[in-house]
Amino acid sequence: MSPLENELEIAKSLAREAGHLLMDYYRGDTAVQWKDADDPVTAADHAANELLVTQIAAAFPTDGILSEELPDDGSRLSRERVWMIDPMDGTRQFVDRIDEFAVQIGLTISGVPQLGVVYHPARDRMFYGAAGLGAYVEERWSTKRLQVHPAVKPGEMVAAMSRSHSLPVVNKILDNLGINRQVQSGSVGLKMGLLAEGLAHIYLHPAQRTSIWDTCGPEAILRAAGGVVTDIHGDPLRYVDPPLRNLRGIVASNGQIHDLIIRAIQMTMPADNK
Repeated sequence: MSPLENELEIAKSLAREAGHLLMDYYRGDTAVQWKDADDPVTAADHAANELLVTQIAAAFPTDGILSEELPDDGSRLSRERVWMIDPMDGTRQFVDRIDEFAVQIGLTISGVPQLGVVYHPARDRMFYGAAGLGAYVEERWSTKRLQVHPAVKPGEMVAAMSRSHSLPVVNKILDNLGINRQVQSGSVGLKMGLLAEGLAHIYLHPAQRTSIWDTCGPEAILRAAGGVVTDIHGDPLRYVDPPLRNLRGIVASNGQIHDLIIRAIQMTMPADNK
C-alpha cells in the first residue's frame, strides 16, 4: 500500500458518512446560532464534527486534530501529523438552502498539506487527493483523474468567486489581469475543486476571513492536481502557527500566471490591507 493510501480511504469514508448526516439535517428544520454577525453554526455542524473528530482520533490516536467546531488547545503545534477538519464548509449556504456546502478533511505533515478530501453531499461528489497519489473526483459510477487546465492567457481564464463574501478589490484585481469570466460557489473547497477539475483557473480571497481548516484539504487536492496555493505575497500558507486565520489571504491558481497574479494583487491593494 502506498504512503497515505490508508489515511485517504479512511478520510473518504468518514467524509461520506458525515455528508450523509448533514443531508439528514438539510432535509429538515435546523436551528441556527451565530458565532458573529456573518458566521452561523447549526446542529448539523456539531453532529458532523462529533463523528469526524471521534473517528479520526480512534483511527490515528497519536495525530493532532484541529476542527472548526472545537477550541484549539495548542497541542497540534507539537505534532508532526495534524488533521484539520471543517465539518461543514459553507454553513451560510446550508442555512440559505443553497446546496454548495461540503465536508472537508485535510492532513498536514510537518506543516504541509499532504492529503485532502472535499465531499459535496448534495451532489454526491467527492474530490480527493494526496501527495504521490494524484487527485480525483468521484461521483456515482465514475472516478476521474484531476488535472488543472493549462490555460496561460488571462483572457481565456475563469475566476472562481465567493457567493456570500464578495470583495470589490477582487473584481478590481481580475479587471487589471484581464480576467472577465466568473463562476460562483459557496464552499472554499468546492471553489478549489473547480480549479482542480479544470473548470476555473484562479481563486483569490485577499482578506483574513478564511481559516486553515478551510484551506488545508482543498490545498492538498489542488496541489496534487498540479495547481498552486499561496498567500497574497506568494508565500506558502502557514499551518503550524498559533493563528487559525490565513492572515495574508489566499491565492489559488493553475500555476501558469501565479506570479503575475501576485504582482497584480500587490499593485492593486492598499498597503495597509496587505
